[in-house]
Amino acid sequence: MPNIAFTGGGTGGHIYPGLAVAGVLRERAGDCRVFWIGSNRGMDRAIVEAAGIEFVGIPAGKLRRYLTLKTIPDAFRVLAAFFAARRVLKERRADLLFSKGGFVSVPPCAAAASLGIPVLTHESDFSPGLATRINLRFVRKTSGLAFTAYRETRLPLPADRIRLAGNPVRGAFRGADAAAGRRFLGLGPESRILLVLGGSQGARKINDLVRDSLAGLLEHYTVVHQYGPELSAPEAGSPAGGNRYLPLAYIGSEMPDVLAAAELVMGRSGAGTIWEAATLGKPMLLIPLSGAGTRGDQVENARYFAGIGAAEVLRGGDATAENLLSRVRHLACDSELRERMAAAAERIGSLDGSAIIGDSIVETLRLNNVAFT
Repeated sequence: MPNIAFTGGGTGGHIYPGLAVAGVLRERAGDCRVFWIGSNRGMDRAIVEAAGIEFVGIPAGKLRRYLTLKTIPDAFRVLAAFFAARRVLKERRADLLFSKGGFVSVPPCAAAASLGIPVLTHESDFSPGLATRINLRFVRKTSGLAFTAYRETRLPLPADRIRLAGNPVRGAFRGADAAAGRRFLGLGPESRILLVLGGSQGARKINDLVRDSLAGLLEHYTVVHQYGPELSAPEAGSPAGGNRYLPLAYIGSEMPDVLAAAELVMGRSGAGTIWEAATLGKPMLLIPLSGAGTRGDQVENARYFAGIGAAEVLRGGDATAENLLSRVRHLACDSELRERMAAAAERIGSLDGSAIIGDSIVETLRLNNVAFT
């Protein structure tokens, strides 16, 4: 029976795609043991265990490219995580490690390489982050594979070690039901829905834009706003809003159906948000996180989706309430434009990353003579 380790975490964007792959893998590999190595702090354990997968926590230290008072303690945590992950992989006799990225994934990938265990990794964004760039060394060392979301992404590996996979999306999004989403929201089939997403924790900038432009948005749409459990919902701003402004701190298992019901999706351009929307063929209005403290991945993602015609983008100083209203009005009034954007989104969203990666894991196990039952 194959023993397959997964690693990654720190955000839902590093966990949910991995869970999507694990779900497909269980179908493809039959009787296999899947377990997840992640941070012993934060939300990782709760998300993974809720999906019915065994979770093993290890220390998590941030990989810093600058000196702070936390640099030395984090270095010791990374070293401790390496030995903890190595012990876990040996004890569970792991046959393969799949990494979904994030700082917590580096020690397990290093540990797997030190044990001769094949390392496979996936990068969600247009250009690889620091953790992925480090993990590619372990992919090379173990004759593993690296998966990219975009054909244009360049990695320092031989071409036969790189595979295009898109981004893994949970199966619930491919089978989403718009009618069920409307029932959850209490809306009828005539409602035109603008779905505003700030990510799992919300986004203050997007919340401010909704508050400042809500009266105008409501002229065209019922606004469903996932504003984030750690932030406050903007007030309706207009007595006429009534039940046409639906603020929700968090949308859980209903998200695929709610997304399916939307006519237009507005939000950040993290990989999870844009690929889930693309899977359902939704036109997007993206407001990427940019500036100091970011590596520019959301800007690159948004630029790509705008370039293929699936999204419009408001970036930096252009992200004003006035510009937002202008874009939304234009999109609301031009059904042909929305249809072209939806078709462009659907074309890229048709890549089934979960299946592509799941099949590749099975192929790698067979090449390494791992027995299946």
